[in-house]
Amino acid sequence: MRDALKEYQAVEAAAMKFVKSVAEGNSAYAKELFIDEAVLFGYLDGKLEHGSIEQFYHNVDTVPGGEQFKARIDIVAVEETLAVVRVLEEGWGGRIDFTDYLLLLKMNGEWKCVAKAYNQNSNTIQK
Repeated sequence: MRDALKEYQAVEAAAMKFVKSVAEGNSAYAKELFIDEAVLFGYLDGKLEHGSIEQFYHNVDTVPGGEQFKARIDIVAVEETLAVVRVLEEGWGGRIDFTDYLLLLKMNGEWKCVAKAYNQNSNTIQK
């Protein structure tokens, strides 16, 4: 069942922690969003990244979004205790465009991210 609009707003506010971390190059905000056991999957410059969300934190802390960075949050679904969010990113680190999917669960009344999977746009892959 589709949830109330206030839940969409709460999910968007949670996803903004992700965007703020990427934009500012500071994983502190994302650490409020992701659970410790969260997982990461995707290809960065053709190399598979998978496992702990710690790799994402490392990437964010070492490469700030930069002046050209832009992002858009799309709420794909909110179903009582489950949400799917798509984040479109352009210009991360001055060169990379991503599409991220975040899987969130409502835990103890708060939206928390349990998984992040992403695609790097092929025209931004550095060989």
